[in-house]
Amino acid sequence: MRKGKKIRQSYDKIERARMYSLEEAVKLLKEFHFAKFDESVEIAINLNIQQKHTVRDTTVLPHGTGKKVRILVFAKADKAKEAQEAGADHVGDADLIEKIKGGWFDFDVALATPDMMKEVGKIGQLLGKRGLMPNPKTQTVTTDIKKAVEELRKGRIEFRADKTKIVHLGVGKISMEEPQLVENCRALYESVLHKRPSDLKGEYIKSVYISSSMGPGIKIDHKAIA
Repeated sequence: MRKGKKIRQSYDKIERARMYSLEEAVKLLKEFHFAKFDESVEIAINLNIQQKHTVRDTTVLPHGTGKKVRILVFAKADKAKEAQEAGADHVGDADLIEKIKGGWFDFDVALATPDMMKEVGKIGQLLGKRGLMPNPKTQTVTTDIKKAVEELRKGRIEFRADKTKIVHLGVGKISMEEPQLVENCRALYESVLHKRPSDLKGEYIKSVYISSSMGPGIKIDHKAIA
């Protein structure tokens, strides 16, 4: 009951007809934090696109996601050594493929060198169901393994519009400083802006909301973000 009361109070403080600045919204989320765990801060960008359009890419959040990313690398020989030296959590080839076939998925992102993709393709369905399949479009198939691992450690994330035409991602933790959360939100928003389909007519961004795991969604004046 106590938690329910706090949720209601936070919702009551939101002016539904108002669009908040990004800075105001982040400040409110911090004020509404009452959970005993470090809540995620999430942004939802509703796009005015057609089914034929693909909005997908990667971006680096300047202050990271606030959580440790477990990185797996499919690589052999020198590239495997490069991955290990860069700090990847799991490195291998056939051995990792067999573990995954057996139901092991203790990692958050998978990288692969191009020469490994034929073998990795054999478990493509297993990885694809979890959004873990390496893909050149998201820079997870690469010969520059060191750079990829380092960028993921710094906060590189993949974004894509889902079937409802929304880009919905975590951009940090509520414990992070307000300016850090603001800069992370702005970095993602600007990256999505840059992926506007060339043949799209009219408005591209319909609405933007920010929320925490347990808090209310707050509508952002997105035209003032960039």
